[in-house]
Amino acid sequence: MLEMLNDPMFWTGLGQIIIINIVLSGDNAVVIALAARSLPAKQQTQAIVWGSGVAVAMRIVLTIVAVELLRLPLLKLVGGALLLWIAVQLMLPEEEGEGAAKAGSGFWAAIKTILVADLVMSLDNVIAVAAAAKGNLTLLIMGLAISIPLVIFGSTLLLKVMERFPIIIAIGAALLGWVAGEMFITDPLVKDWVDASAAALHWVGPAAGAAAVVALGTWLAAQAMARRPALVELGERLPAPAAIAAPIPARPGLVNRILLPVDASDNAARAVEYVIAMRRHHPAPGTMDIHLMNVQREVSGDVSRFVARDSLQDFHRERSVKALERARKMLDDAGVKYSVHMLVGKPWEVISDYAGVNRCDQIVMGTRGLGTYTGAALGSVAHGVAQRSPVPVLLVK
Repeated sequence: MLEMLNDPMFWTGLGQIIIINIVLSGDNAVVIALAARSLPAKQQTQAIVWGSGVAVAMRIVLTIVAVELLRLPLLKLVGGALLLWIAVQLMLPEEEGEGAAKAGSGFWAAIKTILVADLVMSLDNVIAVAAAAKGNLTLLIMGLAISIPLVIFGSTLLLKVMERFPIIIAIGAALLGWVAGEMFITDPLVKDWVDASAAALHWVGPAAGAAAVVALGTWLAAQAMARRPALVELGERLPAPAAIAAPIPARPGLVNRILLPVDASDNAARAVEYVIAMRRHHPAPGTMDIHLMNVQREVSGDVSRFVARDSLQDFHRERSVKALERARKMLDDAGVKYSVHMLVGKPWEVISDYAGVNRCDQIVMGTRGLGTYTGAALGSVAHGVAQRSPVPVLLVK
């Protein structure tokens, strides 16, 4: 055991398993949160602990079985091809499915949802982790023991980190491509030939797999974004305050239509204060048309297979309402007219696209903390908006 711990390859493999589990398990964490959200607080904790515990045991057993199966000829070739597909899918923009699942109620319904969802959604994770373990059960168990609790109990933090640094997703996809390349050249059917006649493939194969995933994933993601429909907002179910009114026709040459994306952070509050000050010094304050916005992180189609679409929308809406509370109170107290928009998607894309479609004169946003209520710090969101936005962007520190 001590000799194993002194082996750099052991730590490389352990790191691969942890990264793979993190980037491939975000959806599982969302399902766990959604399945338990309607329960009383005490039962929520119990459902998460019991459901997650059984799901972890089930996943460990499945992964050990997968490790043994990958020793058979041809299965690594098949698994490598499947892993390449999984890696490319990881880079594509997330789409919400039709949400056909019926929402269950009660403690045992939540447990059932967690178990079934984890079983179905963990196929990619099981294959990838089994491949990264390279038959080493000690490495496999250590990697799962470290990473699975992180995913289950630190899901909110992990989502923040991945959205704050989107490069992590690309790195994870490239890592999967690397592991897939290794699977191709280490299958028992071709391993002896590679070792004897094409040893360079031990590096070329994994590198080619990583490069292919990043190149193909980037291209397909661009195509998918081009086909995306117009932005669809979550239904506005908030009581309209007296300050909300139809905009008065703007005077030419003035900054009148402002997009104000916010969350519950202090930096977002400072952006709201700035807009209030802008209105106070505006030569025609009645013409200002302020669009207050919050963007929630979208979920994948896999999640919507186990959670009804209405539940997903309610989940996003509740978080948007909470994220908007502080900004709405500030604007209401200042007597500022505004409209409210709650949307779902990647914040930097939704914000810049909305500003262009609605011909805003300016985007005003804080420099950190913006994005989903649970999600992204605005550093990366601001960078993305600045790159994509067809209108001027003003960042408030």
